[in-house]
Amino acid sequence: MLNIYAKGKHISEAMESPGKSVLIKGWIYRKRSSGGKIFCVVRDVSGTMQCVIDRSKVSSEAWNSIDSAYLESSVVFQGSVKTDERAPGGKELEVSDLTVLHSGEQFPITEYQSTEFLLDVRHLWLRSERMKYIMQERSHLFRYIREHMDKSGFYEITPPLITVAGGETGANLFEVNYFDSKAYLTESSQLYAEAMIYALEKVYSFAPSYRAEKSRTTKHLAEYWHLEPEMVYFDNKRNMAFQEKLVSSIASKLAKNDEEILKKLDVDIEAIKKIKPPFKRISYEQAIDLLNQKGSKLQWGDDFGVEEERLLTIDEDKPVFIYNWPKEIKAFYMPVNPKDPRTVLCADLQAPHGHGEIIGGSERIWKLDELLERMKEQKMNMDNYSWYIDLRKYGSVPHAGFGMGIERVLKWLLNLDHIRDAIPFPRMINRVKP
Repeated sequence: MLNIYAKGKHISEAMESPGKSVLIKGWIYRKRSSGGKIFCVVRDVSGTMQCVIDRSKVSSEAWNSIDSAYLESSVVFQGSVKTDERAPGGKELEVSDLTVLHSGEQFPITEYQSTEFLLDVRHLWLRSERMKYIMQERSHLFRYIREHMDKSGFYEITPPLITVAGGETGANLFEVNYFDSKAYLTESSQLYAEAMIYALEKVYSFAPSYRAEKSRTTKHLAEYWHLEPEMVYFDNKRNMAFQEKLVSSIASKLAKNDEEILKKLDVDIEAIKKIKPPFKRISYEQAIDLLNQKGSKLQWGDDFGVEEERLLTIDEDKPVFIYNWPKEIKAFYMPVNPKDPRTVLCADLQAPHGHGEIIGGSERIWKLDELLERMKEQKMNMDNYSWYIDLRKYGSVPHAGFGMGIERVLKWLLNLDHIRDAIPFPRMINRVKP
């Protein structure tokens, strides 16, 4: 029996080692038999490799174990790497010894399964090649974001996820029993990030957020990952400029570092390379006019839905800012625009080709009397926000920030059909398992 704990090679390394004896570890991806040989395609995180088991060259015990092994059985193979143009990738492993670690039961996923079934067995579907590549890009996206934030002089903070205060309207919150009182899963960590700017000046939280929106669109999740920076002495213009740099930095690193994975996902790499500042900026009022020219029937004060977002960006190659939205449809902490009191100093960033909003940002009200007035207008519970109000009493300064939905960004950059594939275990209105 092989030493299963011995250091082996990833398949990608083994493929570059013709003529050498290697040890590989992985799972059976495909298997067929022909003329006393078993052709077994093995996968690991780095790729796949065809492995040939000749009955005359291995023990009967080894042969019987691999002959009866199901797809997705975990295996360890020892053998020599040979060049063969007929093999996938032009290389194959001539197996001299093997161990089937775990054969288990017949794998339940076969070709042409329904979307709902694949969601039911998500814990197994994550092994598929496509989901593996998406999850690799998700991990890289997290890394590229943190690299840009760190390079830009930000401190990462760790806010609470259980709160009594809603971050935006206070609606659509998941209620939880917190010992003997009522609390909620946070819909935004923004308010806590604001508390940290007085010590660290530029901060960001990178954590889950929860929204109980009863939405069935292709861009909504009940639980998602949220990047939320807050910056002192930033106005709306400077806020948008930083968002441009962040998004273009992410896109640039994806195109430069991840070309092979992007190709396997059929992503247009040249389109990603075009994601560079400046991004188009249009006011809410201009956006209403453009939409009505395209057949919408919107009035001042209407919010945009999926169809409106699609119409605005379907022909765009880069994200588009829509700034200065109506006061009535935005959060209490956004300051009134002095040039047009109907609006607030904010901007939403819409991804191109109809992928929808990926960032919402604004200046934050920093004057106590203005904050109290807005909170009273919205009939908010002041007791729940007493600590937030304190921030405007002691050394308050102008500041701004934004929230980026990570799965929405990934959906756009990889051109995914649905946001559920941008997260390992999606939580939606009709799904809380597995």
